[in-house]
Amino acid sequence: MQTNLSEQAKRLPRAEEAESILRSCVHCGFCNATCPTYQLLGDELDGPRGRIYLIKQVLEGHEVTAKTQQHLDRCLTCRNCETTCPSGVDYHNLLDIGRAVVDAAVPRPASDRILREGLRLLTPRPTLFKSLTQVGQVFRPLLPQTLKSKLPRTVRPAKARPAVTHARQVLMLEGCVQPGLSPNTNAAAARVLDKLGISVKPIQQAGCCGAVDYHLNAQEAGLERARRNIDAWLPALEAGAEAIVQTASGCGAFVKDYGHMLRHDPVYASKAARVSALTKDLVEVLRDEPVESLGADSDKRLAFHCPCTLQHAQKLGGAVEAVLGRIGFNLTSVPDSHLCCGSAGTYSLTQPQLSKQLRDNKMNALESSKPEVIVTANIGCQTHLDGAGRTPVRHWIELVEEALN
Repeated sequence: MQTNLSEQAKRLPRAEEAESILRSCVHCGFCNATCPTYQLLGDELDGPRGRIYLIKQVLEGHEVTAKTQQHLDRCLTCRNCETTCPSGVDYHNLLDIGRAVVDAAVPRPASDRILREGLRLLTPRPTLFKSLTQVGQVFRPLLPQTLKSKLPRTVRPAKARPAVTHARQVLMLEGCVQPGLSPNTNAAAARVLDKLGISVKPIQQAGCCGAVDYHLNAQEAGLERARRNIDAWLPALEAGAEAIVQTASGCGAFVKDYGHMLRHDPVYASKAARVSALTKDLVEVLRDEPVESLGADSDKRLAFHCPCTLQHAQKLGGAVEAVLGRIGFNLTSVPDSHLCCGSAGTYSLTQPQLSKQLRDNKMNALESSKPEVIVTANIGCQTHLDGAGRTPVRHWIELVEEALN
């Protein structure tokens, strides 16, 4: 695609990257065929091709309006279009660039600003988030349905974790909301890894991965969180830890992007590249281990929802299903498994109507073969889908761990 960036756009820190991405798009439209919002709304500007054209206009100096902002806001950043694109367009990075320019030009309404700042204030603070979640559970009967659906129907307390005893060690990003919404997930992962001879070494200094800040257009704040995590993890990596394991695929996708986002940072570029290279989703560790030897025993009928951050961002579609199959679980087929559930980080709060439509469509697909339990690999998807109040939704590693007892 031919581009002619304005003089102002040429001065942007990522101008060269934006121009390169725009030029790689051939405007074929294959991306629209797999875009969840285009399928729902049928508007060219609510599909990847239309959004790319909007960003091109913005960077070429055309007027930026609230409608431009709205169409970019409606994007889930599911990256399904990247999986579909025959030209390899790096859409999510172009969207980050475009959103930053548009938000700088178009002031948001006060209600929108308050919501976004509130999410940035609350979400990255696990202790505060967990406390508010517990208060919400106490007063659950008095809450409106919109708030009830954001709380887990069942909170399984975290069981004790094994001591660090094995020569093989990995680190684990604990996450921000998972300790409050599904506190046993990371503990279950640690116990399964322990049975395979791998210890999880705690790194208390590591915090939020930075994705919430970054995707709510506080990009520098998100990068600063990335730098703090890099500093927290590097000593343990240098001491021999094999990997940084993520049980939330959304966090994993973002940490794997540290190397790209900080590639021009003179202090952190090489450090970030190393951290990204050693970051693994939990399934990447387990698929290389003799999981058959765990002796799991389960006849539960499961439907697996593959989060967009796992299949489109990390390119690990089918990996969890393969591990669960090797262990012996009975997996159902799921039509349109490539489509987003509508969680998409904070999307279910910033775009509730579209998010609910996508969730209901996804639940219909997941329940089509009548599973006993739906499992997934991302806390956002898990909470969002379970909020429908239908078939229970859990993290897949908890089902694995339970099958070992």
